[in-house]
Amino acid sequence: MNLPNVITVARILLIPVFIVLYMLQKDWSIFSASVLFALAAITDWLDGYLARRLNQTTSFGAFLDPVADKLIVVAALIILVSYHNDPWLTLPSLVIVGREIVISALREWMAEINDSVAVAVSYLGKIKTTLQMIALTLLMSQPVGNDSIALQAGYVLLYLAAVMTLWSMWQYLRAAWSSLSRGLR
Repeated sequence: MNLPNVITVARILLIPVFIVLYMLQKDWSIFSASVLFALAAITDWLDGYLARRLNQTTSFGAFLDPVADKLIVVAALIILVSYHNDPWLTLPSLVIVGREIVISALREWMAEINDSVAVAVSYLGKIKTTLQMIALTLLMSQPVGNDSIALQAGYVLLYLAAVMTLWSMWQYLRAAWSSLSRGLR
């Protein structure tokens, strides 16, 4: 296994660690959970950069990287929604998770019909992921019941990410529409 793939696997292995730390709900553990989440988010950029720079791109890495991204985002959203119990956090979380399910299913179906080029990762998707990671880091850094500026900024960025999530989903569906419409016949 090459270095970029090891970094991706490490990102996945950080998930239970930041979840347990967040669940302790101590000031130090909440801070530690958010730092680990931020580290995991940074490795998303790092593994891709190293894979390209070192010419170590692999089909396994191309599969595992988006899976790792989705796992850390969904894990963070679930833990935040369960602890904050706030419909204003639940709404964008459902949009983000729902989009991930739709796009994953779309990519799988498009691959089955040998048309996966139509739904390649877009620049908009990278911006969406960056906004999600920053928003989730901010949200995870704040204790439940806190109403800090960081928490409010996290909410704003999460809503922006949710809007971009819907927009990128629309772009993917539009790009795949001719294949989708053929499948309806």
